Amino acid sequence: MLTFHNVCLAPSSFQLTGIPGLESLHTWLSIPFSSMYLVAVVGNVTILAVVRVEHSLHQPMYFFLCMLAIIDLVLSTSTMPKLLGIFWFGAGDIGLDACLAQMFLIHCFATVESGIFLAMAFDRYVAICNPLHHTTVLTHTMVGRLGMAALCRGVLYIGPLPLMIRLWLPLYKTHVISHSYCEHMAVVTLACGDSRINNIYGLSIGFLVLILDSMAITASYVMIFRTVIGLATPEARLKTLGTCGSHICAILIFYVPIAVSSLIHRFGHQVPPPIHTLLANFYLLIPPILNPIVYAVRTKQIRERLLQILKRETKIK
Repeated sequence: MLTFHNVCLAPSSFQLTGIPGLESLHTWLSIPFSSMYLVAVVGNVTILAVVRVEHSLHQPMYFFLCMLAIIDLVLSTSTMPKLLGIFWFGAGDIGLDACLAQMFLIHCFATVESGIFLAMAFDRYVAICNPLHHTTVLTHTMVGRLGMAALCRGVLYIGPLPLMIRLWLPLYKTHVISHSYCEHMAVVTLACGDSRINNIYGLSIGFLVLILDSMAITASYVMIFRTVIGLATPEARLKTLGTCGSHICAILIFYVPIAVSSLIHRFGHQVPPPIHTLLANFYLLIPPILNPIVYAVRTKQIRERLLQILKRETKIK
């Protein structure tokens, strides 16, 4: 039921457009998006299964990797099924509460993922700079507490966003969201009321999470590199840095697409709307796809376990 107030209305649901401007190509776009989603799900479930059965991987770094896999499954699953429904069936209708729930999941778990990367940087710092204390500092209990702290921070930071929209912004210029999911700014820009508090809060959270987390991660790696430079031989330096390679790749995979998408959203006013939406979807899909591949390629135990499983399946056939 829509209630009109001048030119504004109070929608009980919104209509997601998918990729605005590319509606005629939705069927074709569903092929790469569904393929990427399938790869993301299979890859992350595989990582969880391998770490579970391989006892040599029951270490802090791989527990954090499992947390990343779960987060990536949540991020991709909170958006891709709905997007594919739009592509295949034109099912763009989404209830107001469902829209706010999707918004919360996307932004909350992106925040949690940043926190897990920060915890992984702390793990690498202790492992390299204070190796004798690594097992006593990064216990299973401590790993669980760091993961819970990242989750609580995400809920605390992002929880107010949908609440502020629900309570303070009941009226909208239109119920059509020119996006493929309920992204915070895509919803807020449609509001008739004063959305400055929402904008300021959203920008503040973005600063706290992306800028401060990346600065803390950079500081930890500065100390790691100082320790590595002090090692006696080049072989020892390469071997030590090799243990950080997967983490560095995962950090770049996560932060670079978000940074590019944010910059284009804020300053790329000449960029066509379809590019904005495609980038917003890619930064939710690229990390879930590439993280399992990076860790499978660079981690000997995961690689060997996967090869064993493949050989066993080949023998059975």
